[in-house]
Amino acid sequence: MTVEPARLGFSAEDAPDRSILSTCVHCGLCLNECPTYRVLRVEMDSPRGRIQLIDAVHDGRMALDSPAFLRHTFQCLDCRGCETACPSGVKYGELIESVRAQTVQAKLLPTRRRIAQTVLRLVFPRPKLLRLAARGLWLYQRSGLQVLMRKLGLLRLIAPPLAAVEALSPPVSDRFLQASDLRFVPAAGERRRSVAFITGCIMSVSFAEAHRASLRVLARNGCDVHIPEHQSCCGALHVHGGDRETARELARRNIDAFDSAEYEAIIINSAGCGSTLKEYGELLADVPGYAERAHAFTERVRDLSEFLAEIGAEAPAGSVRERVIYQDACHLVHAQGVSQQPRDLLAAVPGVELVEMENPTVCCGAAGLYSVTDTDISLAILEQRLDAIEATGAKVIVSANPGCLLHIQSGARRRGLDLTVMHVAEFLDKAYAA
Repeated sequence: MTVEPARLGFSAEDAPDRSILSTCVHCGLCLNECPTYRVLRVEMDSPRGRIQLIDAVHDGRMALDSPAFLRHTFQCLDCRGCETACPSGVKYGELIESVRAQTVQAKLLPTRRRIAQTVLRLVFPRPKLLRLAARGLWLYQRSGLQVLMRKLGLLRLIAPPLAAVEALSPPVSDRFLQASDLRFVPAAGERRRSVAFITGCIMSVSFAEAHRASLRVLARNGCDVHIPEHQSCCGALHVHGGDRETARELARRNIDAFDSAEYEAIIINSAGCGSTLKEYGELLADVPGYAERAHAFTERVRDLSEFLAEIGAEAPAGSVRERVIYQDACHLVHAQGVSQQPRDLLAAVPGVELVEMENPTVCCGAAGLYSVTDTDISLAILEQRLDAIEATGAKVIVSANPGCLLHIQSGARRRGLDLTVMHVAEFLDKAYAA
């Protein structure tokens, strides 16, 4: 008698919640909101299909280390567009992140993601090392070596995958902005609020000007802004990649750093980071000494545009005569439910013609490190987004997430589009200055 070998299944720790699987009624309303399904047209690359795969592993009909299971679940961008479309309220993001946590525990990460996770684990939690790495990239970009390498096409000849990654590398800011650079910004005029500001990791070295614009906008609206010294990377990229152990350590650091009753709100200007910060309660639910504190922390977290709308931000007097598109960042609109607030802030600027593109809430293809680990699919999704942008005739696109800004900017450059890509804070700051 032949005995079949046991299939590798889910472990108990951080396993996908089977009760979530049962809420899916397989109606298919998620399909048109799924970026990978829109490009690949493969059922297993849709939320409905991936839920069936997860259920199969739960039942023992498929193994966790099955190549098909790993391929289809890791091709998901975790954009959560399906959650907004779902009439049954399936918490798909929680499912897919649990699956990735399982693959990390079982050491099954695909090669590119394993390399990316190593960098995330070693560099991003260490501000000094992050700054050192960013300064090296800054020298490469400013010295002319990057221009030379791209002009000669050397990377494409030596290592095509590396060339694709290099093309997506973020431009590094000339001046960084972390807590060690600036600890406090006073309100301009009458003080209305006392808030804390999260500088994060990539934003602090590649979007430092967006940080400075955010601080000026908050000060303009009567906020004393504190930048706590011992804060850290929020852990969003670690959570999305399945490295919950590192994410929990970073969450504990931030809860300790922002543990002051003086801060009425904790402001974040990066959508992907904001969704993870707001989910610290779930991440640390079983961690002694942090479960209750994590929930108290998340109750104070606000996206910049969400907070400005709450306090009734001052409408800029200066005119900015531009046709503008607002690009919904996935983890802002789908994970946090913030969509109208940034639009209202932009529409309040005199001279702005705010226009919508087709399917405005569909992912642009950036999805954190997805553009690096799954470049071909990411770029195919981006092409659809650029088509929609071009059709509007707008010359300015505004978003609230670094990944979106970088991805659209690089795509516009490759296509030769005359397109200015800005963070919401930078646009508002420009309007106030005008």
